[in-house]
Amino acid sequence: MHRHPLTLAIALGTGLSYLGSAQAAADSDTTLETVVIEQRKLTPAKAAEQRLRNIPGGASVVSGAEVEKGRAAPQDIFAYQPGVFVQNVGGNDGIHVSIRGSGILSNVGNMPLGLKYLFDGLPLTGPGGASYELFEPLGLDHTEVLRGANAFDYGALSLGGAVNFVSRNGLDSPGSRLHLEAGSFGYHKSQLASGGVLGAADYYVNFTESRRDGFQDQTFKKSRGFSSNFGYRFSPDLETRLYLRYREEYHQASGALTRAQLRRDPEQTSAALRANRNLVDKYGSLQVGSRTTWQIDDTSSLEFGLGYYKLPQRLNSYGSTPSSSDYRDASLSLRYTRNDEVFGLPSESTLGWFHTQQTTGRTDTYRRNVDGSLEKVKYNRYKGSFDNVFAFGNSLGLTRDLKLLSGLSVIQVRRDIAIEHSAAPINAGYQGSRVYDEWSLAPRLGLTWQATPGLQLFANLSRSLNPAATWQYSPSTFSTRVNFVKPLVDQKANTLEFGLRANGEGYDASLAIYRAWVKDELLNVEIEPASLSQDALVTAFNGSPTIHQGVEASLVNTLWSGGGNRLSLRQAYTFNDFHFRDDEVFGSNQLPGVPRHLYQAELRFEQAAGFYAGLSLNAASSYYVDFANSFKADAYALLGARLGYDSGQRWSLFLDLSNLTDKEYASGNATVYDARGNDVAVFYPGDGRAAVAGVSYDF
Repeated sequence: MHRHPLTLAIALGTGLSYLGSAQAAADSDTTLETVVIEQRKLTPAKAAEQRLRNIPGGASVVSGAEVEKGRAAPQDIFAYQPGVFVQNVGGNDGIHVSIRGSGILSNVGNMPLGLKYLFDGLPLTGPGGASYELFEPLGLDHTEVLRGANAFDYGALSLGGAVNFVSRNGLDSPGSRLHLEAGSFGYHKSQLASGGVLGAADYYVNFTESRRDGFQDQTFKKSRGFSSNFGYRFSPDLETRLYLRYREEYHQASGALTRAQLRRDPEQTSAALRANRNLVDKYGSLQVGSRTTWQIDDTSSLEFGLGYYKLPQRLNSYGSTPSSSDYRDASLSLRYTRNDEVFGLPSESTLGWFHTQQTTGRTDTYRRNVDGSLEKVKYNRYKGSFDNVFAFGNSLGLTRDLKLLSGLSVIQVRRDIAIEHSAAPINAGYQGSRVYDEWSLAPRLGLTWQATPGLQLFANLSRSLNPAATWQYSPSTFSTRVNFVKPLVDQKANTLEFGLRANGEGYDASLAIYRAWVKDELLNVEIEPASLSQDALVTAFNGSPTIHQGVEASLVNTLWSGGGNRLSLRQAYTFNDFHFRDDEVFGSNQLPGVPRHLYQAELRFEQAAGFYAGLSLNAASSYYVDFANSFKADAYALLGARLGYDSGQRWSLFLDLSNLTDKEYASGNATVYDARGNDVAVFYPGDGRAAVAGVSYDF
């Protein structure tokens, strides 16, 4: 029979006390030594890891401290995460993250779709999507990456799941910090942060700014922002937190190249971009939220969250067709959790309501006349769109090592879109407006079996739902050909997943295998390329049935250790197979835009005194860029290196080297319907050889 070390320590302490009492009666001069048993509090990241281990599927935690060992860019948050593919355009913060192919073809550099993004459990994703400029790594304690139905507890029902960014607080991050980074392509970044505790209150405030001239021509970027986390504990059972996040970002959107242009000179840009100077100005994105937790009694708790979001932007201010958008969302979440017994078995039940609503939503598009004046040619209105999720979940301990997880969500999706003004005819039959209101059910069933202390097996079957974003119903870009796209419906999928987690002395591994049967997949396609007179026009549509299946594997193992020194190897592999099911035109063609094979690895040496050095590899296979599967992006393998020193007390420094071989490759791409084997201009170049140095000082 196995006993927990803490149990043995308590038993030993009790025995010593009893023997000491007996001896004291016989010999009053004997003095016994006091035995103190102390159990350290888990860090927020470690607590999240333990909680996610109960989920019957792919889920992981990315430590903020690990990200800060090198360049802190949004795409670096998702490094070494199996099942995750990140695209980046022009080196700015406009990353596009796809998990299990969800949102695989949403516009690169636009509001990201396919996942539910949250900050501290409060949703950032609303009916219009999320806003990527808020994805700032500095100031985050950790990030939860929950694939597929494993994000059920957050009311996330998309095929890809959810990403929850968790900010630092004054309880776990006291003191002040100055962080500086600088490197290639005119890059620099700075952070000033401070946290602390004042009686029953705690605070953490964080200021950041960055600038980058860019690798590709006309890809300048600058941003600055502020975030804060204030907490107050009214009693041991009642706590509230207030969150504020504000960010401004201005960048020049890069121009897509042909594959030949990319190979020959990846620093060049397109002629259309040179003429239009495609600028993106997010001049004040704001998130305000609160979350209150009440521990009602020993068995139940209630969590209440509110959020408000303002996401304005101006696009292509100096071009031929500038536009401006103003999105404002509100969110409400309510979650009740209870631990008790059902039929004599331990049970944990959760009842939740998650609501996000677009309180304001509009896009104005203009045409620049020959004399330079602007004429409004289109006005889209999205106000009144919302998502409602009512969810019930249960975890039932069938035995000490076997758990049954079940759940059911009831979802209401409402999209209210109107074209209030258009200089071009509106598609026949739509009369300038469209309302979509649909209810759906999403059940979930899963099992976890702790076969041994170091081996867990899991399986789950679930249904997912991805609604279209409001702006996908009517492209904001002005066009004489399209005002409303073909009526869009929710993408739905049934997913089967199984796998394992294994850990022991010197290793930590995970494996997940899944297959999703997808209906009405939301896809995007470029139907009008960018020209000297107008931007590219990209439209959304529901595809024919598709299959998403793949393998997600990760392994971190210690190759050697001694004297406090350690040599470790970290690896992540993803196999993606996303294809049509007997499409009338494309048969069983692969869906474009994502490599079938992704592999990342880092070999790292860590010295007991705080020095570390590592070599890394990031490799991807070739992939198609059109639905006809007639033209491909090149495969690539990027080599990197990282070294640094962490004193463990006040200061640390690093040197991050990337793309050591100066490989030309595409870090993102647009998608066309049928390239007919031609070399089309859809590739956005990744950075060439680069170096970034950084230093942090805590005081």
